Amino acid sequence: MSTYLSAQSLSTAFSSEPLFESVSFTIHRGDKIGLIGHNGCGKSTLLKILSGQPIGYSGQIALSKQCLLAYVEQSLPTSLLSVSLLQALAEQVSVDALWKVERLLSELGFSPNQWQQPVQELSGGQQMRLLLARAVINQPDLLLLDEPSNHLDLPALLWLESYLRSWQGSFVLVSHDDTLLDKVTHCTWIMRDKTLHHFNLSCSAARQALIERDETDRLRHQSEQKEIDRLAHSAKRLATWGKVYDNEDLARKAKTMQARKERLEAQQTQLSDGAPWTLRLQGDTLPANRLLAIEQFFVKPASDSSALFSVDSKQVKSGDRIAIIGRNGTGKSTFLNCLYALYQQQEEASVQFHPSCQLGYYDQSLHQLHDDDSLIDALQPFAPIGDELRKRALISAGFEFQRHQQKIASLSGGERSRLLFVGLTLARYHLVLLDEPTNHLDLEGKEELISTLQDYQGAVLLVSHDRRLIEQSCNRFWLIDEGQLSEYLDIEAIYRRLSDDSNELASDSDAQSAAASATGTPAHHCDEEVLLQQLIELEACLDADCRRKAKHQKPALQAKWRQAIIQLKTRLELF
Repeated sequence: MSTYLSAQSLSTAFSSEPLFESVSFTIHRGDKIGLIGHNGCGKSTLLKILSGQPIGYSGQIALSKQCLLAYVEQSLPTSLLSVSLLQALAEQVSVDALWKVERLLSELGFSPNQWQQPVQELSGGQQMRLLLARAVINQPDLLLLDEPSNHLDLPALLWLESYLRSWQGSFVLVSHDDTLLDKVTHCTWIMRDKTLHHFNLSCSAARQALIERDETDRLRHQSEQKEIDRLAHSAKRLATWGKVYDNEDLARKAKTMQARKERLEAQQTQLSDGAPWTLRLQGDTLPANRLLAIEQFFVKPASDSSALFSVDSKQVKSGDRIAIIGRNGTGKSTFLNCLYALYQQQEEASVQFHPSCQLGYYDQSLHQLHDDDSLIDALQPFAPIGDELRKRALISAGFEFQRHQQKIASLSGGERSRLLFVGLTLARYHLVLLDEPTNHLDLEGKEELISTLQDYQGAVLLVSHDRRLIEQSCNRFWLIDEGQLSEYLDIEAIYRRLSDDSNELASDSDAQSAAASATGTPAHHCDEEVLLQQLIELEACLDADCRRKAKHQKPALQAKWRQAIIQLKTRLELF
């Protein structure tokens, strides 16, 4: 088995406390590794160190000369924002390999009319595809991916899952999406307590194995503690008797027992510090037939008069946990923002809230928290409670007393998210709008959110692309598609619809590439076998598209495919 990379005794720290210390591992050819851990434990820092970025650390890293490594960061470098999509990818290859750029852009679902689009105008999901394209265009052996699933909608997530499953190289994937990790990895590293725990298991199985290991350690620690306590008690008793009776033999036995107790303490099984905080969301039931009623409402952005989609007739009552699903750009977040604005104005006849309904809003941009406020002052607008209760709430969420006067501006995204959940809980709303609440949550935080939503007494409208969160915490499902909001009883039906669109995109890209080759665009090979393969792909795509419902067919693309098929058959002398 070829070794791509090995690390020995890696340690790093950004303050007096180390992020991790004495971490060792080896990455082999074919390894598909998921790297998980709570926010702030050092996952991204580890990837940056492995990618060669100038971050101070101690230890040894050895990269094989035969291994080409590529790093996919969380966000695009600012230097790329002003250039075109084509330029951002072309700078990764030589001039004579520009054909690779166009081919890869097509494979990733970018149409030719998007190639000259400025990178800063791309959606979050499109930017992540560009980052991935920049990393894979030179066919690296080892990929380091830092949360590539962030900001992706469900079709893009399904595409990423398919892409990583078919990836022939090795990778280390940092993600908080356990569904994705379970489907694309076979090995899991869990960063916790400043070290790495290695499991040759998928994410969910590895986390369960760690829970079982923790329970075994707890029982062993408990048994060891009983022996330590027994020795301490016996040593103290013998020492007392030795003094009372002036008996050197008893005093010597007491010292022996004390020494044995100290050895056991030094060797005692260490227990995990556990998660640094616990997420809770509490609300109240409003005894009414409805909290919210919508009739013939058109959702429009604040800066545009054109409607994104329409809502015919929908009602929300206490106990409803509704997932709002759709592609990026369909208007999911705009819908929640509109509802929150209309709640404050109470002027829209087609959107009616119960007069007693108290509504809370989790904005994915976290704008409800003001940078200049301290942590304790930021909670004041949510509920009229005293300083003592606010202090207790902060401490229970992992913010120690010394940080209560810290400014919001200095918090990380994960800490801001945690603080906003504290405020929503203190207010005990009847209806809560949650816009992408998992963007800044780790796996433990997501599990706690799932659990707390299941027990939530009020109602929830949830925008999320996280499949596990949707499946386990929601009991109603709204899909925004083709300018209309529709309710589905089965989440799998939504997945099938979005997955079909994702597969169509992949098929179209493959067919476009084959069609381009047929009309003379450079390709890897031009031998008869390759041309025959292209012909088979085109005929399959044409046949599949013709079998679709008429409204889903692509006549212009069918015409292009037919022309390409004729040209391929001509070149192969099949007429």
